[in-house]
Amino acid sequence: MPETPDSTRDVATVERFIAAPAKAIFDLLADPSRHQEIDGSGTVKGTPEGSQRLALGTKFGMSMKMGLSYSMVNTVVEFEENAQIAWQPRPSFAPMRLLVGGRIWRYELVPQKGGTLVRESWDIRKEAMPFMVRPMRSKTIDAMTKTLERLEQVVTKKQ
Repeated sequence: MPETPDSTRDVATVERFIAAPAKAIFDLLADPSRHQEIDGSGTVKGTPEGSQRLALGTKFGMSMKMGLSYSMVNTVVEFEENAQIAWQPRPSFAPMRLLVGGRIWRYELVPQKGGTLVRESWDIRKEAMPFMVRPMRSKTIDAMTKTLERLEQVVTKKQ
């Protein structure tokens, strides 16, 4: 899937039309216990028991694995019901925050006839050391494309 015109060096964006209402898509994104179902990177392994529906300012943990297992603490930094949600992950191990963390994962939902245009962005402008993660851009775009494919499969099978 090609990047959208609003992508820049430090913001990569992909989009996909999904034949489902924005509410159904947003409800899935706002449930961190389901993020592993839609993760196209294969790095999301799960959330702690009792994860709650996300809202602005909510913090939620996520178990991850990229070679080695690690955990992140995410903070919801943007939230508009059924329209936009974004979270900012940082390592749970505080000393690592000096080196990595701060990118923003953003989902924008634009209702359209017959469904919703879903736009996912990887925004590294607030990353601790953006130059360290820029080389991951192409791989991240591929993973976001897979995430939106999986998102579509999950929300459309329930209708």
